[in-house]
Parts: sequence; C-alpha cells; structure tokens
Amino acid sequence: MAAVGEGAGPVPGGSPSRPGSVPVVVATILRERGCTGVHTHVRQFMRYLDAHGVPAHLVTPSSAEPLASAAVSAVRLPFGHLNGSLSVLWYRHWHEVFLRRALRRHLEGLGEAVVYAQGPLEARAALATRAGPHQRVVMAVHFHTSQAEEWADKRYITRRGTVYRDIAMLERTTLPAVDGLVYVSEAAREALLHWLPEAGAVPSAVIPNFVDPPVEVPAPGRLGDLVTVGGLENYKNHRFLLDVLGEAGRLGRSLTLDIYGEGPCRRELEHRARALGIEAQVRLRGFVADARAHLPAYRAYVHASPKETGPLAVIEAMAAGLPVVAGEYGGVPELVRAGVEGRFWPLEDPAKAAAVLLELLDSEEACADASRAARARYAGHYRADILAPRLWSFLMGDAPAVAPAPAPEPETRRPAPVGGATLVLPPLAP
Repeated sequence: MAAVGEGAGPVPGGSPSRPGSVPVVVATILRERGCTGVHTHVRQFMRYLDAHGVPAHLVTPSSAEPLASAAVSAVRLPFGHLNGSLSVLWYRHWHEVFLRRALRRHLEGLGEAVVYAQGPLEARAALATRAGPHQRVVMAVHFHTSQAEEWADKRYITRRGTVYRDIAMLERTTLPAVDGLVYVSEAAREALLHWLPEAGAVPSAVIPNFVDPPVEVPAPGRLGDLVTVGGLENYKNHRFLLDVLGEAGRLGRSLTLDIYGEGPCRRELEHRARALGIEAQVRLRGFVADARAHLPAYRAYVHASPKETGPLAVIEAMAAGLPVVAGEYGGVPELVRAGVEGRFWPLEDPAKAAAVLLELLDSEEACADASRAARARYAGHYRADILAPRLWSFLMGDAPAVAPAPAPEPETRRPAPVGGATLVLPPLAP
C-alpha cells in the first residue's frame, strides 16, 4: 500500500497558518534534546508547526518537575548493570508518572487540542489526563511489532518475562483506545497489526519520516569510505559491518568505516575490530551533534539493522546524496530501491555482503547514478515541506485515513508471552 506521504506538494486545501489553528501538544518520555530518530521526528515537526504559526508545545517528564524527574532517573542507573528488567520497569513507570503530571497541568485549561503521543506510554498518559474527548490523542508508531520487542532486542528483558508481557498488555489495551495512529512506514503498520489486529479499527495514516533539506555549506574533504549513524546497541547490528570490512580485507581491499553514535556496545565493537585486525580502519566517533553535516564526506552509507521501521538516518543519507547499502528488512525497502538509490546486502552472510558492497564501490558510474537517484528520491518524497503538512492534516482530522486492515487468522497472531514473577510499583495516579 502506498504511504500517505507519497508524491509531492502540500495537502490540497490545507494551510496550517489558518486562523484559529488547534494547538498540538507533542508528548514524549524522552528528554527534550537527543539524537534518536524520535527526537529528529519531533524536532522536524515542531519546526514546521512553529514556522507556520501553529501553537505547538513539547511536554516531557521533566516539563513540570525537572529536578524530581532527574533524581528518579539517576536512581535507575545502577539497575541497568544489576537487573535489566527492573531497570526497564523503573524507567517506564516513573517517566509515565512525571509525564502524566506535566500533561495534566498543560491540558487542564487548554480547550480543544491534539496530543501527538510518541509511543504507547505517552498515549496512555494522555488518555488518562486529557480534559475530555475534545482533546484528541493520536499516537506515532515508531517501533517494529512492539516496544517489548525493542527492549528484548536490547537484552534488557526476556521474551518470556513479566515485563515483556506487561508492555505488550499495555499496548493491547491502549492502542485501540486512541483517536488515531500514525505509522512511519507500511512495515510498521503490518508488523503491529500482525499481533494486534484490534488496532486496525483505529483511523490511521502511513506517513514516512522526513527531514529538512541539508544546509548548503562548503563540501568537507573526504573523511573516509563508509559511514553509519546510530546508537551502539545490539539491534543496530554494527558487528555485521565490522565483519563485512574483515571480508573485504580478505579480498585485498581496505575500507574505512566511521560510526557516529554512542551506546553500551562500544567496548564489544572495539574488541571485535581488534580481533579482525581492522582497528585502524574503524573509527567510533561517538555522539556528534551535527553528524548529518559530515555525511557528504563519505562514499556510501551502510546500514545493518534488521528491524528499523522508518530509519531517519537513511533518509538523511539520501538527502546528502549518498548511495545506501542496507538489508532488505523493515521499512528500508520503502525508502531505497534495489539497484537505484543503492544496493541490498544479505545480513546473514558478510562475505556475500562484502561482494555486493565492492561491486558498487568499484564502479564510479554506478556510485554516481545511485548518488543522483538518492538525492532525487529524497527531494521528491521525504522533504519536510512535503510530509509535515500531511501529518498536520491527519492530526487535525482533515486527511483521509488508511482503510481498516482485515484481522489475520487467529493462528498468525503472536500472543504476548507470560511467566515470571510480578514486580510491583506504586500505582499510577489517575
């Protein structure tokens, strides 16, 4: 199914600068500043709303009680090393507690509004604190299948544990109750409805992620061959990229790879690079606020995560005119076309992946063609001025929704695992 955002041009008949625009309240449990895809999504949309005179407010757990929120977050830090499940439970519980308090204060006297919730916890908090149905709650689906899967992929929780089950149950009860769902890719929609078909009855739209055009600056000198951007987490699969470099080395080719991002897998990646004898070729750049500005200084963008719904880093790479080499998984095939903007490589076979990569890099013509196609693909489909108006119109109830999806056969539904001991925290405030 084509995304709502396919094509170019603003939403017919809609202008966000019209008088009396309904305020948009963006709710997220994330801190106000950060480098995740959700941060970029929020930042881009807020920038669009501000530029067009729409009242927009960002509400986070620290919006009302920053010191108390920070203190509770600090207490959680030791849990990550001692008990992953307890760490996740603590993080989710207290972030929702503080987000509810902040939302309640913000929504109390606001009147008609739309709360754009960036996940299930945010949606539940908004439903519990809104002043009435005149304050609509629309949730963005940034995750693949379930947030329980994301935490399991990060190895904080197990798929048969209580925390996994509780997260899945929250989604099962909350998502069908919201007023709208925004999927950042068709893959995100299909994955969610596969296990939660009840969500198919909620008005929805598939609107890809978007970014502003890159700022025109003098081209930086060449920094290296390959680049990727993303937190150093297990599910990002950076280890595969190192294995590909190792295989290229066996073929007599020495390629460099710069990884922008920070995370718990840094030491593991350093050890792997040394074991492969490629430590001089791999640079872990850490968190760099303007990583996007460096992208034009590389030959190609490489991506190895198998579960991305609508990877903003890939969109930013295309905007910079980089050929993209990635796995044919998740939302990536909706962004990149094989043989056009880049190539797909097999994530289960580093040797074959290295051959795919080298075939592209060895052809100046192929690289130039992919570069032009990537830039054109971005310009025609993923600019903020194309997709932000569509997102705004859907939030306002003006844009057509995706037709409800038929429920899958019972045997195809993925039940939430059960088992494990129950961890109890104080009840959430009503």
